[in-house]
Amino acid sequence: MSDKDRPEARTGLKRRMRFLAPTLVTTVGSGWLLTTRGVIPGVQWVWVLVLAALGAFVLFVGIDKVSIAVGPSLMAASVLSMLRQTGWIAIDTELPVLTMFVGALWTAAYLLPVPLPAWIIASQLDNRR
Repeated sequence: MSDKDRPEARTGLKRRMRFLAPTLVTTVGSGWLLTTRGVIPGVQWVWVLVLAALGAFVLFVGIDKVSIAVGPSLMAASVLSMLRQTGWIAIDTELPVLTMFVGALWTAAYLLPVPLPAWIIASQLDNRR
C-alpha cells in the first residue's frame, strides 16, 4: 500500500485542499487592493497573485512528477507577467522564456526520483483490470 492510499494520507490531502478557496479569495482581494491603490502602476495584481498562489498551492498539496512541473511554472508565469506589465520584458520574450522553463521542469520531472501522482497510478491500475 502506497503512502497516498493510507487513510491518514488522504485525510491530510483533504485538509490541505480546504485551504484552496479561502486562499484564492484572500489572494484576489489582495491583488485587487494593490491594483486600486496603484502599487506599481500598470500591474494587474489579481492575475499575478492568483498565478503565484496556484503555483504554491500545487506544491503545497504534494510533491510528485506533475506538481514539480506545474507549480513552479505557474509561479514563473506570475513573475514574468509582472515583468512584462511593468515594461521590463516584452511578450515576445516572456513566452519563449516561459516555454523554456516549462520544458526544463518537464525534463526534471522525468529525471528526478519523484513519484507519479496518485491519480495517474489509479488510472494505470484501472486500465490493467
